[in-house]
Amino acid sequence: MGDWWHRNITEPGKLPVLLALVTFIATFLITRTITRLIRAGRGPFRDISPGGLHIHHVVPGIVLMVVGGFGAVGSDRHGFGACLFAVLFGIGAGLVLDEFALVLHLDDVYWTDQGRQSVEVVVLAAALGGLVVSGFSPLGVNDMTQDEQHDRAALIVSLTLNFLFVLVTLVKGKLRMALVGVLVPFVAWYGAVRLARPDSAWARRCYRRRPRARARSTLRAYKHDRRWLRISRRFQDLVGGFREPATARRTR
Repeated sequence: MGDWWHRNITEPGKLPVLLALVTFIATFLITRTITRLIRAGRGPFRDISPGGLHIHHVVPGIVLMVVGGFGAVGSDRHGFGACLFAVLFGIGAGLVLDEFALVLHLDDVYWTDQGRQSVEVVVLAAALGGLVVSGFSPLGVNDMTQDEQHDRAALIVSLTLNFLFVLVTLVKGKLRMALVGVLVPFVAWYGAVRLARPDSAWARRCYRRRPRARARSTLRAYKHDRRWLRISRRFQDLVGGFREPATARRTR
């Protein structure tokens, strides 16, 4: 176990990334637990409202992300400082993304259906962090041989093609696949050649005079959402606490 840890985590300098990921997930789960207790009026926790101004936890989260991010950039990957700043960044990211929907809508939608977007973003960010820790490199650069890395032309072409696939996937309305495709190129390639979602910019532009493609896109999106939406909402309810008794307080 010690040899594996040194070879795969310590030596390549992945410990700060791992610490950031663990603290990010732990902060999100702890924050959700506390906010649910506050909402239900249980426990010693209360809202922070100095002078009647409610301070959302995204505020200290941004401060910690800034401090941790700049500190990590200026630190060595193998030093204690890098680990410390990674922890600060992970805590800040957990606080900020827990209120991602609030930042996106500029409204207190924490316990509404729009607030589910925060859980989706946190899960996606955790998955991307897990891919980085497990060894995936952005745009698949690590998958290239040593000769290919020395060949600048091949490297630039590979990066450009991968970026274009990611961009096409994004325009086709597949945000999750595009983000994962940055780290795992095959995902972006798959998303780019598949039909676009009917509400995407690609569908509005390219399927306008192709009723058959538009109909297939709509049917495929309906089947996909019907298959996964119920599972997704159950998971969001379990983690985010969206379906609690109506008598629970709507504050946090």
